[in-house]
Amino acid sequence: MSDAPGVLTRTTVMAGRSLLISRRNTDAVITSMMLPVLLMLVFVHFFGGAIDTGAAYDSYVMYVVPGVLFLCAGFGSATTAVAVSEDMRGGIIDRFRSLDIGGSPILAGHVVASTVRNLVSTTLVFGVALLIGFRPEASPAGWFAVVAVLIAYIVALSWISAAVGLLARTPEAAGGFTFFMSFLPYPSSAFVPVDTMPGWLHGFADHQPVTPAIESLRGLLLDRPVGNAPWTALAWAAGILLVAVALSGVLFRIRTR
Repeated sequence: MSDAPGVLTRTTVMAGRSLLISRRNTDAVITSMMLPVLLMLVFVHFFGGAIDTGAAYDSYVMYVVPGVLFLCAGFGSATTAVAVSEDMRGGIIDRFRSLDIGGSPILAGHVVASTVRNLVSTTLVFGVALLIGFRPEASPAGWFAVVAVLIAYIVALSWISAAVGLLARTPEAAGGFTFFMSFLPYPSSAFVPVDTMPGWLHGFADHQPVTPAIESLRGLLLDRPVGNAPWTALAWAAGILLVAVALSGVLFRIRTR
């Protein structure tokens, strides 16, 4: 317990370092921020007229925006995996360890920086969504729940990305592995209702971790009943986070022997 302030300080310093590195890699940051915006515009203006989401939604933009908000976390997490992999390959970890900075502050710093970047990206997407016709009706409690679900998944996916960065031997491989996380929203209710998909896909789409999160965001933002979806989403996020943190600790010890 006595070392808790020291760990917090080191984590803050590592997060500041990661954010400074992000400022130098402006092309990667801009890409991770703009890609969800471009995808949203493509889906709304190119495909939206051909997608039937039922009579419950006035327009496709009202249906798709919650899914795109979640998509931001997947795209933003790729930067974390690459950054961790570059640290492991570049030798800076040995220097940090000589300064008595352990693996937890280093990885947590990357996760905090990733969370900040993702929140900026999410805010940008939401701003563009308002410009193209998205009109949320969430209550104050609903807004709080939306932010809680988003942050929970951003942190969980960022820790998974940190583990991927430790597992991959090159930054290029780390970026490639994170494609799978960016892909998960597609076989979910993010862009089309699950019941419009082939029957063999329903089981996976209904029971994967992304679907309850998106259903929570959609229901909360539009002030509609959500049932147990937010609790299910938070339970998934907590489970993913626990596994990712434990796996990251094991991988860091293996890579730094």
